[in-house]
Amino acid sequence: MPIYAYRCEACGFAKDVLQKISDPQLTVCPECGKESFKKQVTAAGFQLKGSGWYVTDFRGGTPPATGTATGPAKTDSAPAPTPTPAPSGGSSDN
Repeated sequence: MPIYAYRCEACGFAKDVLQKISDPQLTVCPECGKESFKKQVTAAGFQLKGSGWYVTDFRGGTPPATGTATGPAKTDSAPAPTPTPAPSGGSSDN
């Protein structure tokens, strides 16, 4: 549920109210009782940038296939060396 900021134009009382989007706006000030309680316009607590959600989060590589967001894109660095398996069986030195 969103938090809305209200302020009374008559007495200056301010309050943040947690309410559903479908709830009616509050109009009566809980401090002075006048019908001058107005919803304020406030800045959002987060910012969305770019033209997509996860597609633009991957910089410096190919974007993931549609419908998957599996982690950061690979860079152009050298691949990690693969360990060589130890020889098995063979002779013993007894």
